Amino acid sequence: MGKPSDLIHGTLDLLILNTIALEPQHGWAIAKRIQQVSKEVLQVSQGALYPALHRLEQQGWIRATWKVAESGRDAKVYSLTKAGRTQLQKEIEQWERMSNAVGLVVRMTPEAAS
Repeated sequence: MGKPSDLIHGTLDLLILNTIALEPQHGWAIAKRIQQVSKEVLQVSQGALYPALHRLEQQGWIRATWKVAESGRDAKVYSLTKAGRTQLQKEIEQWERMSNAVGLVVRMTPEAAS
């Protein structure tokens, strides 16, 4: 069995975009939300999260603004842009195609293979 931090290659952008589509959040909150919603199966390390956030911001899919967090400290809060909403739809469609295809192979029976 894989480590809890293992993510299927290429899914991190989808998870981030979908998480902040619901509401703008700072980085740590994004990672915690993914972990909570996945029932602790998915854990996004800071080493993976922040480069992905930077990349998504560079692509124009998310926007970062500085706000004062509940702790009283400044935090970068990430929100989805219009282009990000479009990309999220593409990512969801791609994920559904891929997961359906994997499901077909996983459910293949020896009789169906011959």
